[in-house]
Amino acid sequence: GNGVSQSLTDAIGAFSPTFPLVVAYSGGADSTALLLACCQKWPGQVGAIHVHHGLQAAADGFQQHCEAVCTTLNVPLIVRRVDAKPGAGQSPEDAARIARYRAFSELALEKWPPDTTGIAQFNGLHVRSIALAQHADDQVETILLALGRGAGLSGLSGMPKHWQRDGASYHRPLLDVSAQEIRSWLAAREVGFIEDPSNTDLRFTRNRIRARLLPAMQEVFPAFRDTFARSARHAAQAQEVLQEVALQDLARVLRLSDDRPMIAELHLLSRARQANALRCWFKTRCMTTPNSAQLEELLDQVAACTTRGHKIDIKVGRGFARREGDVLAWYNP
Repeated sequence: GNGVSQSLTDAIGAFSPTFPLVVAYSGGADSTALLLACCQKWPGQVGAIHVHHGLQAAADGFQQHCEAVCTTLNVPLIVRRVDAKPGAGQSPEDAARIARYRAFSELALEKWPPDTTGIAQFNGLHVRSIALAQHADDQVETILLALGRGAGLSGLSGMPKHWQRDGASYHRPLLDVSAQEIRSWLAAREVGFIEDPSNTDLRFTRNRIRARLLPAMQEVFPAFRDTFARSARHAAQAQEVLQEVALQDLARVLRLSDDRPMIAELHLLSRARQANALRCWFKTRCMTTPNSAQLEELLDQVAACTTRGHKIDIKVGRGFARREGDVLAWYNP
């Protein structure tokens, strides 16, 4: 068969957020279905946020469409304009995603503004839950992109179904529902949605995956949405174990006075555990991510530190790792 991906009705049936709930609403098919299904299940307890990226000429039209639909559904809508222009070395998708999440975080940290038209019981309340409309096909694309760039376990884990950030709970209730199922559900309900022209632009890798790879996958692995999701869960679980081991190892390896790894203590760990602990240290203490080649080189250098005289000074992430006596230090000049 074609896999046992969840029906949209079952997915929303299993979704139990805390309220107030806000749906991230772009006007596209997926977020339209999510908003509609949530409104039907919890009338009067659901709001919407539309992030206006200002990147396309059509963006104003998207906003007007969303406003019209929300008026019809009697859903309070917040529109946030963001600057989503990509920085140096940043893809347009990345820039837009970062800008979106910044808008969501701001929403979660402030009270729902009283000047919002619509439902009075939202006024003065903090948003507790934010629902995003990514679905099973999006998850597969995310995993394929991760494989394509040689990602580690955290990349192969795909997108999480829920997580906490800035005091709000984020949810992806449709993550096990296929794109096709969402379209069928919508078609039966005759609600309009926008076809975003950028979704068919084959310059974007994600769109090429959708147009060319997924149909081929369907032929070879008919249940790929389910099996990929299962692999992603395995990867996420393994990543959790790696994280726990990293924290235990760092507790032993870091010098108490300044949280820097002691070289002699690193030598007591296997190379794989050194890599795991250092990756965690760079991410949590230095806020940077080494690439594989940089980490391998650093591990070689650490292994060579059997004498006091051996120096280390190599590029790692956005800065430099150096040996300072008994410890490893990192600088961002």
